[in-house]
Amino acid sequence: MVLSKPMDHFKNIYTHKAPEYHHMIASEDVEKNLLSTLEQITLFRGKTILDLGTGTGRLPLLIADRACTLIGLDLHRAMLIENRFQREKTSGDWELLQGDMQTLPLPSRWADVVFAGWAIGHLRSWYARSWQTHIGRILDEMHRVVTPGGNLFVIETLGTGSLVPTPPTAELSEYYDWLETEWGFTRQEIQTDYQFPDLESAVSRTAFFFGQELAEKIRANNWTRLPEWTGVWVKQMKVGG
Repeated sequence: MVLSKPMDHFKNIYTHKAPEYHHMIASEDVEKNLLSTLEQITLFRGKTILDLGTGTGRLPLLIADRACTLIGLDLHRAMLIENRFQREKTSGDWELLQGDMQTLPLPSRWADVVFAGWAIGHLRSWYARSWQTHIGRILDEMHRVVTPGGNLFVIETLGTGSLVPTPPTAELSEYYDWLETEWGFTRQEIQTDYQFPDLESAVSRTAFFFGQELAEKIRANNWTRLPEWTGVWVKQMKVGG
């Protein structure tokens, strides 16, 4: 979901367009591949789960009914307001916190599962010269709060509007390689296509986020089903480690 755009572009969306953002992602993953992939890695039933960069509730809406305790954390109040609306709409039961992923307000060894979904990759372009420092702080915090034997998940884009899974930018490719070589995460690639009712919906619901280049590609290909690939990076912690 992350493209190489200025910080202000996404800050404006996350501050002022949270409902539009949720309306867009509600059409994503038409074949529901994400949940099945995650549950092949670990079962969530009865687990304590932390969702970093929870946004408008994409992951809580998938897994909250399986968790014993689930907390979603996000920096942006507007996203949390929409998340709360979706929680109430679906009679969900999870807690929401406003905070920074780099300094988590939670004790060590608290969560069985920690997610960072479509959230960390932004920092690769926002902090071009110091991205390893900023992202490293988030990964350190994820390692701190997870229990021995628990699982860490990082979920990022492998291309929207792409027919094959490919990092959208060289910068993201470098970050993904770093996750694997320096931090010990392993990658799975899944298809998470959007399905829209018609061509105009496909354009109108995505252009504000992805920009005109993708809008033109959607029109050129007459896509009502917009191809998308997602990477799931996972790391299981050693017991006692």
